[in-house]
Amino acid sequence: MTHDILKKSLLEAPIVKKGDYFYLVHPITDGVPEIKPELLNEVVDDLQNRIEKCGKIDKIVTVEAMGIPLATALSSKMNIPFVIIRKRSYGLPGEYEIEQKTGYSKSNLFINGLEKGNKIVIVDDVLSTGGTLKAIIIALKKIGVIIKGIFIVINKGNVVKKFTDEFKINIETITDIDVIDNKVIIKKI
Repeated sequence: MTHDILKKSLLEAPIVKKGDYFYLVHPITDGVPEIKPELLNEVVDDLQNRIEKCGKIDKIVTVEAMGIPLATALSSKMNIPFVIIRKRSYGLPGEYEIEQKTGYSKSNLFINGLEKGNKIVIVDDVLSTGGTLKAIIIALKKIGVIIKGIFIVINKGNVVKKFTDEFKINIETITDIDVIDNKVIIKKI
């Protein structure tokens, strides 16, 4: 599968500097600029191919906010329901609360709609420090769901191997990048 549209969009994405950190602003990770259908389709087709290798899946799980377009498209194409791990509580029965610590912030996330024994995949837009993903994996294991795989579009961090070894879960990324001196470096696509 070629990733010409994703590659072009990464190389053309604006970079902003916040403190000492160069931050990539990309349609898949930020919704800015607009998410073009051809980019979304290219990414979702790749994710679908990877997820289909996991066997039977009960639910697709994603994190608010930018995982939602990916999970919506995958759910529609694959006819699998999806669950959004949210940033706000609704106080419904069976709601699980997660404390999330990233390299940038600390907050709580909330999960509804998952039960022990559900076979799920996690889909998200980006992986950086891994704080959110680690908290989610731990919480989902406590719930007792079976994580069949984790699929990330853009990997900006260095935690994939560490988490794969630590949690014994397959983690796949479409592309691995660095942002150095106001420039995107594509390491793998």
